[in-house]
Amino acid sequence: MGKIKVGLIGIGNCASAIVQGVLLSRRDPSRTKEVLYEDIGGYKIGDIEFVLAIDVDVRKIGKDLGDAIFEGPNIFPRLIDETKTGVKVIAGPVLDGVAEHMRDIFMPHGKEVSMDDIVRAIKDSGAEIIVNMLPVGSEQATRFYAEAALRAGAAFINGMPVFIASDPKGEWQEKYKKAGLPLLGDDIKGQFGATILHSSLTALMRERGITVNETYQLNIGGNTDFLNMKEEERLMSKRESKTSAVAHTLKNPAELIQTRRIR
Repeated sequence: MGKIKVGLIGIGNCASAIVQGVLLSRRDPSRTKEVLYEDIGGYKIGDIEFVLAIDVDVRKIGKDLGDAIFEGPNIFPRLIDETKTGVKVIAGPVLDGVAEHMRDIFMPHGKEVSMDDIVRAIKDSGAEIIVNMLPVGSEQATRFYAEAALRAGAAFINGMPVFIASDPKGEWQEKYKKAGLPLLGDDIKGQFGATILHSSLTALMRERGITVNETYQLNIGGNTDFLNMKEEERLMSKRESKTSAVAHTLKNPAELIQTRRIR
């Protein structure tokens, strides 16, 4: 079988984990045993090939993807010695991808990057799937890349909480359906984090006949994602996404959300 050609948008900690995970699985396939679905339709993790990488940080642009994942402000640990991919990180448009209070941390470039530039880059790379991992609150930037992937004829996986695949108006779903392209998302859960633990507990309570009148979770973290979310406006879609994930394990999700008894 052939390779799955993937383009990454946002070369942060999540991208570092994905890139290193793929490279590690090629070197030692036994390391994939903890992955939920080790084989999908005959494809395995090692079949993923990174062909495109886009970021806005001057420390990452122009570097090999395998080197850029260790540039600041990334803090995900090194899992493998050799990470070269042969793919150089290119500049994407900043748009709303960097919060004002994060500009000294992310160090965005000052270049003009157009839709045509990105569509051309996707086509030239041969990317079949674009994976979006921009910071929370990147509403405009996420829609930009969803449109770019669509124009370039690539599938789009949205790994952050902007409602594209779950667009309540159905506009994005219709566009991708019409183009015959896959669209997945939004806001991918980590393997084991606060939301999956919270929703598992509330689902268990429902199964055991317990009525949940009110519940909330507090997320504590030390990476740029949490620093980014200090700006309340950027947190709105994230909160809605996480609240919905937990609420729908209970009997009366709409009421709990409306009365703010689930947070």
